[in-house]
Amino acid sequence: MIPLLHDFDDETVLVFGGGRVGARKARRFAREARVVVVSPEFVDGDGDDDPFGGADRVREAPEPDDVADWFDRTEPALAVAATDSETLNERIEDEARERGALVNRADEHGERDRGSVVVPATVRDDPVVAAVATGGASPALSRLLRQRIESEVADAGAMAELTAEFRTELQADGVDPDLRREAVRAVVRSDAVWKALDSGKPNPRQVAADVISDVTGETA
Repeated sequence: MIPLLHDFDDETVLVFGGGRVGARKARRFAREARVVVVSPEFVDGDGDDDPFGGADRVREAPEPDDVADWFDRTEPALAVAATDSETLNERIEDEARERGALVNRADEHGERDRGSVVVPATVRDDPVVAAVATGGASPALSRLLRQRIESEVADAGAMAELTAEFRTELQADGVDPDLRREAVRAVVRSDAVWKALDSGKPNPRQVAADVISDVTGETA
């Protein structure tokens, strides 16, 4: 499998199954997509937290013959089969393939058929996203690796935004492309800039500007 990022803005994700797995998948996609969860029962959250991340929940017990109707009603870009019925999950998968929708089978591991997706463990510091997956073979390992990556990704979002600003400014100033890339790489590799981003003092932008000046010989 080849990892890809998919934009789910203005898309619908249809989740069958209201257990812990279905809730976890719903939370993940509710960050971006409209999510509809269909299940006769829904797992409870801790305290005031919504385990489904604000997804629409429909309390019904769909049978295999009902799946097509749910696809008609929601027109999902992705369907998640997370029920405890293999027969129902198979029907969900078949319907998704017939309609050209992506499908995630929560009850399958290892090799996947064409058109199926694995939802990776992710770490976010927007706009930076880091993901790790084991092809569905070991979710526990994915979670462990995600925890190890979290410390490495800290402040990466702020670094991405900072370097994007400087790239735009250097390009507008007509700085040679090779020199521009060298300057941005120097900022990304600068311990001083990372420390400034972490502490907020001194001003990270000024620290980065000094690094760029050392590379370009001009005041950034």
